[in-house]
Parts: sequence; C-alpha cells; structure tokens
Amino acid sequence: MKQYRVRRATAADVAALAQQRHSMFVDMRAASARDLAVHDKAYPGWARRQMRAGRLVPFLVENASHDILGGGSVWLREVQPFPGFKGGKVPYLMSMYTNPEYRGKGIATMIVKKAIAWSRAHGYGSVTLHSSDMGRPLYEKLGWEATTEMELDLAKVPNRSGHH
Repeated sequence: MKQYRVRRATAADVAALAQQRHSMFVDMRAASARDLAVHDKAYPGWARRQMRAGRLVPFLVENASHDILGGGSVWLREVQPFPGFKGGKVPYLMSMYTNPEYRGKGIATMIVKKAIAWSRAHGYGSVTLHSSDMGRPLYEKLGWEATTEMELDLAKVPNRSGHH
C-alpha cells in the first residue's frame, strides 16, 4: 500500500482547498457555472478568515511526493442552546473531496477519522455534516446516522408575506 499522510492545512493551502471545493460541487452537479464563479471568488477569503479565527480546521492527504490527493475540513459552527446542549460551537465536517484517481483507496476515510479524532481531542461530543449521495456509504460505514434536517429553497416558494 502506498504511503499517505494526513496533515493540517495552512493558509498557504487555501487555493488547493478552494479548488477541491469547486471540484466537489462540479462532481455533485450542485451548482451552475455562474454560481460556481461566485463561490470561487468568495470562498478563499472566507476560508482564510475562518482559519485565522480558529473556526476552520482543514486537513489534506498527501502522498510521499507531497501531491495533494484529497481533503476535508472541520468548521466550528455556532449552535443555539437546546435541551441537553448549553449552546456553542459544534464541529461540522465539510468540503470532503478526493481526486478521482485516488477514490476507493481510503483517502476520505483517513480525513473523516482525522476530523473525528480532532473533534474528540478538543472536547466535542458530536460532529455533523451534509452528505452527498456519493459520500453517504462511507459515513454510514463509520457510524454516522441520518438526521431529520430539512431545507426550504426560498427562491422556489412564493413570497406571500407582503414584505419585500
């Protein structure tokens, strides 16, 4: 088996993280070219700000030649208090991507396990994510469970409130 290593990404890796995130959306067919262009312009600055604030913890997997094979990030989202939770930051796994030629070689599993270990080591009791259809089997294999979250696309629902 080839040697791969997971490392924490730095500000110098933001371009690679942005490219992976772009490719993730392309693979999922989740955005138009126009929407991707807006994303591509906005994401690097957002990522840098979040990393500086300690709220974005990205990981990359490299081979022995230091080629980046995949990555993913833990984003510490602020969550409101609810019964059993006093409120605060909750780890959210996002931007999971593996270069196509390295899929099926354990790259994503390495990232997910690193994100889980990081979250545990920092005292968090859970991690959340939104999974693509492609990623769902990996997460289920590692013990993740589906939740009841739903979404409403306001652009698809008529505005009947009378407010503009």
